[in-house]
Amino acid sequence: MTFRWLQTRSARKFLKNRMTRFSLGIIGVYVLTTLALFGGVVTLEETETRIAAGNIPGFWGHYPIEQRFADTEMYLDAVKRAMNRNDVPTALREITYGHRRIGSSDPEELRQRLREAESLFDELAVLDDLNHSSEHLRSVERLESVIDGMFAAMSTTESFSRRIRLSLGTDRQGRSILLRGVYSIKVALLVGMVTATIGVLVGSLLGAAAGWFGGWTDNAIIWLYTTFQSIPSMVLLVLLAYLFTGSRFEGTLLPLYVSFGATYWIGPCRVIRGETLKLKQLEYIQAAQTMGFSRFYILLRHILPNASHLMLINFSLLFIGAVKSEVILSFLGLGVKEGPSWGIMISQASPEVVNGFFWQIGTATALMFGLVLAFNIVSDSLQDAFDPKHAGN
Repeated sequence: MTFRWLQTRSARKFLKNRMTRFSLGIIGVYVLTTLALFGGVVTLEETETRIAAGNIPGFWGHYPIEQRFADTEMYLDAVKRAMNRNDVPTALREITYGHRRIGSSDPEELRQRLREAESLFDELAVLDDLNHSSEHLRSVERLESVIDGMFAAMSTTESFSRRIRLSLGTDRQGRSILLRGVYSIKVALLVGMVTATIGVLVGSLLGAAAGWFGGWTDNAIIWLYTTFQSIPSMVLLVLLAYLFTGSRFEGTLLPLYVSFGATYWIGPCRVIRGETLKLKQLEYIQAAQTMGFSRFYILLRHILPNASHLMLINFSLLFIGAVKSEVILSFLGLGVKEGPSWGIMISQASPEVVNGFFWQIGTATALMFGLVLAFNIVSDSLQDAFDPKHAGN
């Protein structure tokens, strides 16, 4: 009887659905991306590295002249601060924007370029509006060209890598939105997978034990999940996450695992308990009891395997809930605190949206939407294929 549903008509119906196969492919892309991130394709340090002066739109976005002019000032200030340091060559080497580095350590050469750039900058600084004149645009481009001359020429590989990192723009700190959004996939999948696994395992074992053994075991487990369920779930999640504030685990994913694991087992517990109460009345279960098999053997050999389709359905549902809850808690400042997360990206994008810059919030939302929608489709397909109330449709 073990996992027989994997070879049933329901399993074939599940895999026959085109949208289901497409969604499984999308999920596979997210999983492969996470494995690549574990392999170091994108590191946490790279997501925090500044590759531009400030907000830069993605490759098809409009880069306002006023913003371009403001960004040149930040580059000039960085070079001027370095030139005023005691150890000028070392200070210049510290000016990096990803693969973009100062090209010469000769102070005189840089001072000459700096004076030229400052002269152009001062001419443009007295103008009220740079947006409506082609002459002003050419002046800004000339200023950018002089500043570019301060930086070393990049290799073909470095230039390609920089274009990729700038493809979705940069945030207010000049960090690549693409790298931060992609790295956040790792956080989302870790939280979703760990939470769903803990929730399904704990909930299924407790639910099966309650339905199979009955008596005081059933009463104790019912009291336990009823007590937890009486507390609003988001309030309980916030409370459990807040308990780690100030501890050495603050900023890690452990508070999320604990808070989600303590609450997300309730749904699977109730579902598996009900399924167990139904299964224990079936003839093959009664026959196993008559043959003298122990209650634990029957529970592990027959009850749980024949409820495994419900575990799989609940896994997909818990995964979706965990991803969305992580985004909410991180947005509120109670979730991920070290490194990027979709919730942190949405929170940091608030002042950018006011200024009409939607690249960061759009990237985080699109990546989250793709993952959640794919799991929603898979979850619905699982219920349609394996749930007896839907399987006959």
